[in-house]
Amino acid sequence: MIQEAAAFAAKAHEGMTRKGNSIPYIYHPMEVALIVAQLTDDEEVIAAAYLHDVLEDTPTKAEDIERAFGSRVRALVEAETEDKSRGWRERKQATICHLKTADREMKILALGDKLSNMRSTARDYLVIGDAVWDRFHEKHKEGHRWYLEGILDGLRDLQETMAYQELQSLYRLVYAGASQRTE
Repeated sequence: MIQEAAAFAAKAHEGMTRKGNSIPYIYHPMEVALIVAQLTDDEEVIAAAYLHDVLEDTPTKAEDIERAFGSRVRALVEAETEDKSRGWRERKQATICHLKTADREMKILALGDKLSNMRSTARDYLVIGDAVWDRFHEKHKEGHRWYLEGILDGLRDLQETMAYQELQSLYRLVYAGASQRTE
């Protein structure tokens, strides 16, 4: 199932690149799956990690995921999918609220996604500084800081994991002098 999900995601994201660079997009789902695989051996959760952005960023339909991978994988992917018809802050607030009641598997998937994204942001931040925010819909560092604080709070159940601790460390690196709420 995991190999099939990797192939499905590679085909769905074919030709796409990450924001602000020429890195093939598939590297993000691959990294998310690797992070998730370090937190669980549940093949459906790992498969969902590969597929987590296909509904949001490609023409793939939820029914396609269910047909290929089953209803649980579909539910996990849908839980990690943002409604792009909403504004940035509204979407991010919905994610923060969702994490408050999400089960462990959904939180693991969210942690993998957010850590992968934060690794990329932190790498670029170290090189280009605040210009990194220009590649996002939300151009202000404070908005991203607010969002990541909410994510860290929602994922607190996973604070014993190295992945959570890395996300927290990257938060501190990028948002130096930021609120100490995340400690």
